[in-house]
Parts: sequence; C-alpha cells; structure tokens
Amino acid sequence: MSSNGLIRRIRRTPQPSTPVLVCSKLGICILPVAQIAIGAVHLEDCPLQRYIPIYLIVSGVFGLVLAGLSCLPCTKSPDGGTEDGPSTPLSRLCVAWNSLTSLFLFCWFIAGNVWIYSIYEPNYTRNSTNPQPYCDKTLYLFAFWTTTLIYILLGLFLLGGCCVLFCFFLCGRADPDDNV
Repeated sequence: MSSNGLIRRIRRTPQPSTPVLVCSKLGICILPVAQIAIGAVHLEDCPLQRYIPIYLIVSGVFGLVLAGLSCLPCTKSPDGGTEDGPSTPLSRLCVAWNSLTSLFLFCWFIAGNVWIYSIYEPNYTRNSTNPQPYCDKTLYLFAFWTTTLIYILLGLFLLGGCCVLFCFFLCGRADPDDNV
C-alpha cells in the first residue's frame, strides 16, 4: 500500500458521535475543576510555598479555557469543509489564541514543577506554638500527583508512539514495485 492511500484513509477517519464527544469533554474537564476547587479551598494553607495553590487555580482555569477552545468550530472553512479549505480570520485568531494558551500552560507547568518539587517533602502539620512553615497535605499531594501524572502520561504516550513507529517499520515496509 502506498503512503498516499494511507494518508487519505487517515484524513477520512469517522468522527465520534456527539454523546461520545460531550462525555470526553466532560471527562477532560474534571481535573481542571478539581484543581480550581482544591487550590481555592487551600489558598492560605501552604506558607512554605505560597504559589502552589495559585498554580493549581491558574492551571485549572487555563485548562478549562483550552478545553472550551477545542469545542469551538474554528478549524472549519466557511463552506463547511475540512481543515484543508481557506482559513478565515476567526480560524486564524482561534489558532493563535490556542497556541498562546498552550505555550502559557507549558511555561506555567515548568514553574509549577519548580514550586512543587523544590519543597518535597514538606512539613504537613500546622503548629500554632511553633510557626514553622508547612503545606497542607491534601493540597501538596494533589499538586504533586497531578504533576507527576502528567509525566507518567507523557512517558506512556512516548512509549506508545515508539511502539507504533516500530510496528510501522516492521509491517509497513514498501515493496519495490509500490513507487513510494
């Protein structure tokens, strides 16, 4: 099979049904909502690193913004076609805003890594007689494990991608008569 046929089949993949899309978007929004809630509830509960609850709130808000942007029909051409059609000013604006939001989230993620991992493992107990800095256990462990989960998922995606490439390499070798 030639690579052109494979590319045409990939572009014509069936779109999931509306209930599947709605459920997946709601599932994706669970983590940002939890980040906002835990960050807001424990806003003053980490004097050791006061940016951790702010990191959670901002990450949650921008995660919801990014999820909301993915729902907008910005990539469709005016004639109802696909992404290959002419781009409109609205689609260029959406792509630019989506790119800026993603870049901000990446930089914010790096900053959050510094704030979270630099105080590992903090003092979890609040002591009124000894004003030693502490960090609420729920807040810190939630921030720590959500950040670590992103690394775990990134590693799994990279491993999966390498496996797919390896399978393409083994199974997808072109015959000499394919004119690839």
